[in-house]
Amino acid sequence: MPIVTDAGFAPDDLNARFSPSDDLPANGPLSIDVAPDADLTPVLARLEEATAIRVAFPSSADGRGFTIARQLRRAGYTGRLRAEGHVIADQYAMARRSGFDEVEISDDLAARQPEDQWLARADWQAHDYQSRLGRRRDTKSAAASA
Repeated sequence: MPIVTDAGFAPDDLNARFSPSDDLPANGPLSIDVAPDADLTPVLARLEEATAIRVAFPSSADGRGFTIARQLRRAGYTGRLRAEGHVIADQYAMARRSGFDEVEISDDLAARQPEDQWLARADWQAHDYQSRLGRRRDTKSAAASA
């Protein structure tokens, strides 16, 4: 399964054994699998022990994983955060903005959406709609006060 990063497709270099978030082992370090409907309480309680967290996307229409990523980052998680499953190239910028470091996709999806489609969205910071609105608003405010 390819891993998608801002540099394109890469092999999986994460040598981790993931545990489901509802059945975490007693001792860390932890690599945690989080389902989109998971209770994050046990994960948040052990963030400092987590070296990697993988959030499942059962469907490209299921955006709960983006919310989970944002919650984990706001709670202070600084480790490796991976989206796994049905994330499509069009969603890559949103995945990065919400806090994911990388996306794990199937070989089938990689064949349907080759690396160039993902790389076209790799400059995710330059295509932030809210930032563009803010810059436009700042420009109008400056012009009005001049």
